[in-house]
This record gives sequence, C-alpha cells and structure tokens, in this order.
Amino acid sequence: MADNKEKLFSDFPPVSTQEWTDKVMADLKGADYEKKLVWKTNEGFKVKPFYRQEDIEGLKTTEGLPGEFPYIRGNKKDDNTWFIRQDIVADDAKAANAKALDILNKGVDSLGFSVKKSDLNAEFIRTLLQDICCECIELNFSTCQRHTLFLAQLLADYFKEKGYSPEKIQGSLNFDPISKMLQKGKDVSGVFAFGKEIAETLKDYPNFRCIAVNSVMLNNSGAYIYQELGYALAWGNEYMRQLTEAGVPADLAAKKIKFHFGISSNYFMEIAKFRAARMLWANIVAQYKPERTESCMMNIHVETSTFNLTLFDSYVNLLRTQTETMSAAIAGVDSITVTPFDKVYETPNDFSERLARNQQLLLKEESHFNRVADAAGGSYYIETLTASIAKEAWKLFLQTEDEGGMLEGIKAGTVQNAVNASNKTRHEAVSRRKEILLGTNQYPNFSEQAGNKAPLEHACCCGNGKEHGHECEKPFPALNTERAASEFEALRLETEHSGKRPKAFMLTIGNLAMRQARAQFSCNFLACAGYEVIDNLGFATVEEGVEAALKAKADIVVLCSSDDEYAAYAIPAFKALNGRAMFIVAGAPACMDDLKAAGIENFIHVRCNVLETLREYNKQLL
Repeated sequence: MADNKEKLFSDFPPVSTQEWTDKVMADLKGADYEKKLVWKTNEGFKVKPFYRQEDIEGLKTTEGLPGEFPYIRGNKKDDNTWFIRQDIVADDAKAANAKALDILNKGVDSLGFSVKKSDLNAEFIRTLLQDICCECIELNFSTCQRHTLFLAQLLADYFKEKGYSPEKIQGSLNFDPISKMLQKGKDVSGVFAFGKEIAETLKDYPNFRCIAVNSVMLNNSGAYIYQELGYALAWGNEYMRQLTEAGVPADLAAKKIKFHFGISSNYFMEIAKFRAARMLWANIVAQYKPERTESCMMNIHVETSTFNLTLFDSYVNLLRTQTETMSAAIAGVDSITVTPFDKVYETPNDFSERLARNQQLLLKEESHFNRVADAAGGSYYIETLTASIAKEAWKLFLQTEDEGGMLEGIKAGTVQNAVNASNKTRHEAVSRRKEILLGTNQYPNFSEQAGNKAPLEHACCCGNGKEHGHECEKPFPALNTERAASEFEALRLETEHSGKRPKAFMLTIGNLAMRQARAQFSCNFLACAGYEVIDNLGFATVEEGVEAALKAKADIVVLCSSDDEYAAYAIPAFKALNGRAMFIVAGAPACMDDLKAAGIENFIHVRCNVLETLREYNKQLL
C-alpha cells in the first residue's frame, strides 16, 4: 500500500451529472424533482440537491488565496484566529474594570465597554482600563453618538500617556449615526460631521477603527441575508463617500470602518454571506483608488442573532448560537460575540455569560477552528452559494445607490419598510410553522412555566424615549425588532397568567399508526399555547373515549384517527360529548364538509395558521 501511487478512487469509473440526475429521478418514482428537492431561498435563487465541479467553473470566488485581494477567502494567510469578545456595561468604572480583568483570565481577548456620556472624563478612562494591557487585547467602546469624538480624544490621550505603540492598539469606537436613525426613526444625520474629526483623531492608530456599520440590527429585525449584506454595503459606502468628500484620504477612511454583522441560523448561507461580503466590499473600496490594497480589507465583527432567541425552552438558544458561531468562525470573521441564552428575558448573569464564552472556546481550543483559513473554500455548494448571495446583495446595493444611497433610503423609509416587510413575512412563516423555532412553535416543553420570566422591552437609548428633554420624534419609520417567537410567547404567557390551564385530551381510536401520529401532532400543536395535554394509547369506542375525557375534566377533546375512519367516528364522538368540551378533529379529511354540516367546527392540520388558531381557542377557553 505504501508504494501505491494511484489516485484515490481510481478503481471506480467517473459518474456524470446526468447519471446522478437519472438515479435521483428513479428514486423519486415520478415525484416532481423541483418540488421535492430544489429549495427556493428567501434570497430569490434556487438551491439544488447536489453540486459538482462543473457548477463552479468560471466563478470568481475560486480565484486567489487567503490574504489576497478581494479577500473572499479571508484577511488572514496563516491561520483563522479571531477575537473572543464580551461586552460590559460600564456604569461603574471600578466594577467594570474588575469584571474585565476577571473575564480576561477566562478566555476573552476582546472587551466591549458601553460608557454613559456623563461619565466621559480622563479619570474614568484610567480607572476603567487600570491594569489592562491595551496592546495585548482588542478594546471596543460605545457611547452617545454626539460624544464619540470626545471619547476618541480621551482614548488617544490615554494611549499616549501610557506610551503604547500605536500599531499594537486594536479595537474600535461605535460611531454610527445611521444605526440611530434606523433604531429611532429620527433624523440625526447632522452628527455625520463628527466622522472626519474622529477619524483624524485616531489616524495614527492603524488597527483601531472608529466608524461602525451596525447591520446586526437588520439581522435582529428579521432581514433576509441578502438584505443585511446589500444594505450593509450601501451603509459602508455612505460613510466612505461622506468621509472622502470631507477630505479624509481613501486609505484612512476605509481603514477606519468596521462592520458589525449579525448571524442567523442558516448555517451554510451565513458562511457564504461573510465570504461574499469581503469580496464585494473590497471591490467597492477599490473604486475610491486607495494607495494600498490592504485598505480594501473588510474588518468584520459578528454577533449571534436575537431575532430567533426564545423565552420558553431557552436552553435551545445555546444550540442556535453555537451553530451561528460555527458558521462565522469557518467564514473567517475577525471577532465574535455570542449572545447569552437568557438575554431576551433578563440581564445575563455570570452563568449565562460563562456559557457564551465557552461556546467560542470549544470551537477554538478543542475543535481547532482557528487553525485553517477558509476551510470552506472550494466546496462546490458554498462557492455557488457565495456567488449567488453576492449577486443578490449587489443588486440591492446598486438599487439603493440608484435611489440616492443609504441615507436617502432611510429618510424615504424604503430601507426600513423593506426590512419590516421581511419581519412580517417571517412572523407569518413562524405562525404557520414554515419557519421552525424549536421549543416555541414546534415541540414545546409541555410542562414548562415561565414564572417570573417576561420579555425585556427595548427603550430608546436616550432614556425613556426622550432626548435633550424632548420626546423622540419619528419623521420616518423605525425598524421593527420584534423577535420571531414574540407572538407565541405572548400567547403562552396569556394562558399562564390567566390562572386557568386548559386540558386537551387525545381521544385516540382506530388505525394505530395514524392515531399515534395525529395525537403527537395535536399535543405539540396545543402545547404551543401552554395547554396541558393528555395522550392515550387508544379506546375501543368513541363513547369510552368521551367518558374518559370527561372524567379527566378535559376542556378540549381531540379525535385522533385516520381520514377514512373519521366518517364513522367523528359525528358519534361529537354527539356523545354534547358540548361539554371543545371538540377538535386532528386532520383535514375528505369528509370535512359533512362533519362541518353536522356542527363540527374545529380542525387542526399542517395547513393551519397555528398562532391564529390558538388565539381563537384562548378566546373561547380562558
């Protein structure tokens, strides 16, 4: 074997794409290939069930190596290391410093400090950064947009005071007026003027960025992947244009912009998104004629999405954020924040923050995701996805530019309206289980109670919807940040807070396989509203089942059988119950019209709008 120089699989004859297709068609046994196996994405393109080398022939995405323009394969040549970031609300400088020093010893190498404008002074910064080696980690800061310039000056003075080498200081400031406009629906474009001064204040710090593109808020508002990327590019280009027109050199402007993306649970699509993002941004910056090619690199910080986080069965959030972190790491981003699993209903505690840190440490220290640059490169599937996402995002970017750019799009409301429309569409998909949230609209924890848990409301960051003593006016729309699970959570909390938990009894009868399948479906369906579900092995007669249901003091009786048998069982069961509980038939049998004519009104099946159906039941039962 050691002397065998033949290629792997050389004993096997090559298989053509047509042969694969013929085999697939044979296995489908006449079923429609497009309907069964081709996936139509929300981005507007189709995904095939398999890809081959011929699918990536001619693609620009396969050209170049890691660390080479247009950086599709990443900014790093030798490895795939990234910063593990944790954010701290610095209400108290000494306490925030103690927490920072503690977590730096627990695997974190990037800190994010949120500082109130009233605390901005040299002494506060000294206390906040005491005993922290600023050359050894990444430092990120955010404060009120109008006071970011002052913060930049304070930091520059502090770094000089400590004698730090400017090249070794890594991090960012979160100066992003556009994000406030999207968040509040309020025109703060006058703040843009600070951008030039902030960039020039920190011009001697080549690895410290100060202009942020927080497209994570689009992700958290339910934007589709092509929307987040397309608008992020227009967002970044708006800042490039404004900075260069103000006299900032193209190299300096580009090197001061940092992108803050979200990550959804669409695993392979997210890997492709970040690869496409670097390629497209590099080409945008190149149009400004920078002197150095390296200026075209996109610096990417990512944060796991809050849009798909849930209050109920919240430990499932760990599964969501883990796969999201994996996709970002494989895609070669520069830093990652994992959102603690409990963030949607409480201020994260030491336990949830520790889990969030360890999710990244597992990938880096145990799975070695930091060792290989662009591990996904060359994959027929991911290369094709990268090109497809890039194409759709570029279309949106060009459309936004044609309409006057990102700022004009926000003022006209077109950006917010487009993202809010996606939010609405995704909520509709969740209500119909076309988009699954495990533990919320599918397979809920039957016995879970929220107790004191309640969704945290987002307030205006200026404080209770006020800024400078005035109510925040909204001359144009703001983003809708309502999470995908919010409506189901409100429904289940309504049940819990009512003090009455309806009982749903499964009257299983007839065909064994069908009654079990429908009982399982019905239990999961009704438990999404927090109802108590009582499953059964089966009854010999409908009368026996009705008697058992009444004995159990059921509020709902669900008849579970096969479509053919409903014609025989449904009406007798309905009459035997005689209005003493709500009667539901599990399924949509061919005899449905006859059953409705007999007075049966309730049917639950896969085509139901689960949310609306359960809301109607709550009206009747609570």
